[in-house]
Amino acid sequence: MTPARRLLAYVLPVHNEADGLRAFHDALIAATDKRPDLDFEFVYVDDGSRDASLDLLLGLRASDDRVTVISLARNFGHQIAVTAGLDAAAGRDAVIIMDTDLQDPPEVSLRLIESWESGVDVAYAQRRTRRDSPFKRGTAYGFYWLLTRLASVDIPRNVGDFRLMDRRVVAEVIRYREHDRFLRGIVAHVGFRQEAVPFDRDPRRAGSSSYPLRTMAKLAADGILGFSTFPLRLISRMGMLISLLSVLGAMFVLYVRVFEPEKAVPGWAFITVGMFLLGGIQLLMMGVIGSYLGRVYVETQDRPLYSLALMARGRDEELDR
Repeated sequence: MTPARRLLAYVLPVHNEADGLRAFHDALIAATDKRPDLDFEFVYVDDGSRDASLDLLLGLRASDDRVTVISLARNFGHQIAVTAGLDAAAGRDAVIIMDTDLQDPPEVSLRLIESWESGVDVAYAQRRTRRDSPFKRGTAYGFYWLLTRLASVDIPRNVGDFRLMDRRVVAEVIRYREHDRFLRGIVAHVGFRQEAVPFDRDPRRAGSSSYPLRTMAKLAADGILGFSTFPLRLISRMGMLISLLSVLGAMFVLYVRVFEPEKAVPGWAFITVGMFLLGGIQLLMMGVIGSYLGRVYVETQDRPLYSLALMARGRDEELDR
């Protein structure tokens, strides 16, 4: 009896990538053609693009019946777009997540598949080198350094969302429905056998990054606040430290007043600075608590993660709108 062919899906988030979409799809086809023993589906998720990305994707769908196009009703962000793709690709034997700017080389996805075929449940592409600006490399290093020390789960360093997940892992990941999503943390949290596949990251071929500084800062906050309560514990530790310093200061003042009164100097400036310092620390602590409380508020609203404007599978004549 001939074994059933396995079906793998690529989840491909797109945001204003019209300049490079055709080149990416051609490179992806060239790579997957090297595995004629497997069936592939290409799930493109347009995340509210304002250029011609959606029209190009529909053109790819018309010429390749393996292409599925999902268009979100607005820009929900990269992590939500990937989640929409995972929802659509659930049930496939494995799912590969990668960006469409060719910084994630399609050839590397074949190595992820080989790792999966050897028994790995999650094969994640780990960057050996990256051709980004010094600022981006520096901020990425600082983020992963901080996340490694704060997160309650082991999240690999120098790893993005470029990875392959077995169908069992995908089934678990899509059960996580929090709005402030950090997918690489969620994947680490679900467990299973996970291994790295090192690769050298290429420079962006076209377009601009969909991760400006503000977006990167939000992603970093989602990673830290979503997988660590250390900032809350830090507040109590800082409070104990300030209380200890206050006691020591009071003891010093009492000593000077009793044993060396001639050295006592009015310290209004010091008191004023101290008041502003303590006020700033209190506001900072309230901000940390507010960040956690805000996440709780968003989750209790229980709103849908995204809204679909269009979904087209293969060469279906009718589009689901």
